[in-house]
Amino acid sequence: MWNRGNLLFTICIALRCVTSAGEVVHVTGYLGGELKISCSYGQGYESYEKYLCKNDCGHSDVLITTSNPVKNKYMIHDEKRARIFTTTISDLRSTDAGTYWCGVSRNGKDIYTEVKLKLVEDSCCNSARKIKSHEGYSESISCPYESQYQNNLKYICRGNRPSTCLQQALITSENKQNGRFRLDDEKESRKFTVTISSLSQNDSGSYLCGVQRNSDLDDFSAVELEVEEWCCDESKITSGVVGHPLTLQCPYPPQHRNNRKFLCKGDHRKNCTDTVTSQSRFALQDDVSSSSFSVRITELEAADAGTYWCGSDSQWRVGNYTKIELSVVSLQHTSAVPSTTTVETIGKTPSQVPDAALYVVYTVPPVLLLLICVLVVMVYKCKHYKAKGDEAVMNRKTQKAEGLEEVMGAAASDNYGNKEVVMYAKSSKQQSACNHYDDDDNDDDDDASEDEPDYENVTTEEIYCNENFHKANRR
Repeated sequence: MWNRGNLLFTICIALRCVTSAGEVVHVTGYLGGELKISCSYGQGYESYEKYLCKNDCGHSDVLITTSNPVKNKYMIHDEKRARIFTTTISDLRSTDAGTYWCGVSRNGKDIYTEVKLKLVEDSCCNSARKIKSHEGYSESISCPYESQYQNNLKYICRGNRPSTCLQQALITSENKQNGRFRLDDEKESRKFTVTISSLSQNDSGSYLCGVQRNSDLDDFSAVELEVEEWCCDESKITSGVVGHPLTLQCPYPPQHRNNRKFLCKGDHRKNCTDTVTSQSRFALQDDVSSSSFSVRITELEAADAGTYWCGSDSQWRVGNYTKIELSVVSLQHTSAVPSTTTVETIGKTPSQVPDAALYVVYTVPPVLLLLICVLVVMVYKCKHYKAKGDEAVMNRKTQKAEGLEEVMGAAASDNYGNKEVVMYAKSSKQQSACNHYDDDDNDDDDDASEDEPDYENVTTEEIYCNENFHKANRR
């Protein structure tokens, strides 16, 4: 019976909780983000325990208490001086939506405040205002708001996530200047304006204008900013020759007929130098009838190559200029900046020659080397063939010499008993003897027998001379 009585008492307390609730607090959060639920309490309850619960606030429905201020994804803080305790819920999921109760524990009946939590997608908005600008310019983004938010905090951020926009704000109405960003709040016209100076293409993207609201989500409006590359009305590519004149044509709008015209050189318009005033070789002539002016360069130099900007608008507004890319070549070279190389020749002073000449100089040695190789091969082959011929001649001489040795051996054994026969004698004595034998032969030709020579009285000198005589006859 006692347990049943306690159960009925608890149910009654729960019913009284629901029926005794005061005003309802409506809170909206972003899925995946976090939110704060703040509840006030009366004086005298500063030291009492506070808590946040859900549904019927049974024991298992209590999410967090001030006696245990951090639990899971909940955190609670009691600001006793302001008599407000705040519960923070992080990592919001769709299941977190519903009814909550802020409770103050006391003897008897607790004090409760009802909270309705709503969750939405973390994105904004259905439509976005589009703004186009150019790099180097300044652009103002206008953000309207409702009259009841005149004194509320205003800010702007990049991206499309409202949940983190305030934390990542580029500038707020509390700090009206931050680098390239400036915020001006025009309360009478109910809008605030954010001006971005010195735009670059990196500034392109999505922006959110935010107005802080105390009890609900902040109010946002979306802007899409596109920053285009600064350029000109026309781009030209031209070329000239070193030492020759060149004329550049630059059109301009008819309404600029009385403006000052100029031609400047530089990779970008921000750092270009007026060539007409700084170079005496550059002369400008305006032709109002054709809405154009010309710049004549009397004698081109290699250093004149580069980027030029010609125009008639000192404010550098887009489209009022002509961009000219000028390349300069020399007669000896095809590159924009001629290059020369010093080559020292024999008997001459060093001179500047074009790169093509160096190509010839460096390609001649391989040709000579090839010719030398061919000559070496030919000489080798000639010597090889000659050696083969000499070997054949020596073989023939050896055969003849063997026959002579037999004859000389027979003669020597019969007549003189000589054991040694000399095949080749090159002494001056033998040569003179040959001459002598030649004379004698002329006298004895009639007496000699042509069919059977007489070898009995033959000497070695006669054999040697006869061999030379037969060689001469064969030739």
